[in-house]
Amino acid sequence: MNRKTQPLKWLGIVLLIATLSCDSLEDKKGRFLLKGNEKMDENDPRTALEFYLEALDLDSGYVDAWYNKAIAHLQLNQLEEAIADFSQAIRFQPTYGEAYFQRGLAYLDNGEFYKAREDANWLTENDPENWKGFFLAGLVYEKLEDFQNSLSAFSKAIELDPENSDLLVNQATIYYYQKELEKAAEILETAEQINPFEANIYNLRSMLQFEQKMYQEALTSVEKAIMLNNRQPYYYNNKGLYLLFLGDLEQGLELINQSIRMDDSNLYAQRNKGIYYVMIGDKLSALQFLQELYRDYPDMELVSEYYQKAQAL
Repeated sequence: MNRKTQPLKWLGIVLLIATLSCDSLEDKKGRFLLKGNEKMDENDPRTALEFYLEALDLDSGYVDAWYNKAIAHLQLNQLEEAIADFSQAIRFQPTYGEAYFQRGLAYLDNGEFYKAREDANWLTENDPENWKGFFLAGLVYEKLEDFQNSLSAFSKAIELDPENSDLLVNQATIYYYQKELEKAAEILETAEQINPFEANIYNLRSMLQFEQKMYQEALTSVEKAIMLNNRQPYYYNNKGLYLLFLGDLEQGLELINQSIRMDDSNLYAQRNKGIYYVMIGDKLSALQFLQELYRDYPDMELVSEYYQKAQAL
């Protein structure tokens, strides 16, 4: 071997290594984050989680990876894991407002209303020009059945973002709870003008119409909601209820059962099955669905009325 050429060979190797080392930590973890995001776009949150974990193995304080990992857990309905990851994002970036907002929503879905209220308070105090903190506060007060404070919070959110149809629908929902049906209907008209493709507008309108015993109109409205969003179990349950009151009992039951298959935790669907059995005169089955609801949720709409009818069969 010619010794004079040997150092040049080693120099080439050293240069190659140096070039590869320019692939920095930021680049490597960023690529894993990007790959995870691509999997989320492909509706594959499980694989996305693997890429986010790879990014966190490189940098345990990588805020974007913690946040995106939390969103992937939400897609999988893994609320505890999502909350933990949002908390990690906040730990490494204590002013991360979107993480507070998303964690607050996750707390709500997980039944941790007072923790959600803490996140809402942080947002309204630290980012008072952003509608999201007041929106979250409104949702919390709604869950706590403090409807006056809920309305105040939603009103403040609407002041900050008046073109947000979601805020208007939530405000109208509180008026529906308070039986101020005309006020709720007016707000829904405004929401529809802003965004006529928001399915919740038509579902809530159907509920207002049902309250007014306008069953055919309610059916038409909820069918429009389903046309715009066919993945919402509550819409099918409502349609099933309206069909019961229109006399189409079997089709109504079929839709109520479809709603339960989509979400077996919906107490209103259990109530509606009880109503169906009252309507066909099956006392035993009716009581099976209505007795426990009457014991635990006696103020739920129609429960007391149909429990009494079941007892009288």
